[in-house]
Amino acid sequence: MMYSIIQKNFQKSYKERSPAYKERLMQWRKEPAIVRIEKPTNIARARSLGYRAVQGVFVVRVKVRKGRRKRRDPKAGRKARHNYRFLPPQLSLQVIAEQRANRKHPNAEVINSYWVGEDGVYKYFEVILADRGVKNKKIAQIIKRRGRAYRGLTSAGRKARGLVR
Repeated sequence: MMYSIIQKNFQKSYKERSPAYKERLMQWRKEPAIVRIEKPTNIARARSLGYRAVQGVFVVRVKVRKGRRKRRDPKAGRKARHNYRFLPPQLSLQVIAEQRANRKHPNAEVINSYWVGEDGVYKYFEVILADRGVKNKKIAQIIKRRGRAYRGLTSAGRKARGLVR
């Protein structure tokens, strides 16, 4: 019951673009792209996706630039009329955020992730990670699967592969 109320308040603050939400976005914009945070911004959503306040489970906020990527894909030469500069990857921004978080924390595995906000330039996601070094029975199955984010085994990855509607 309590978490549903928290969820509604979070959605309401986003829909109304409350001053607290705007302040939060302005602060996040100044921070680095990947920041480890104390506790989830949207605790109800985090708990529904597998977050627990136990040792070995932590949350990282990732800032991803919106739009297509701005670098060339082909490494070799190309014809002048073939402009590959803005070739989009076949991944959602959420999957990209999960992979970046996993690259920053190689000793951890991605459990799941969720959207927390966006402005004109960036989208912000919170990624739930589990430390492989900590023995915990509840997350043991997830930790066994190494490289979940890179192999498309997370919820967002399965969606990008077309396995979830």
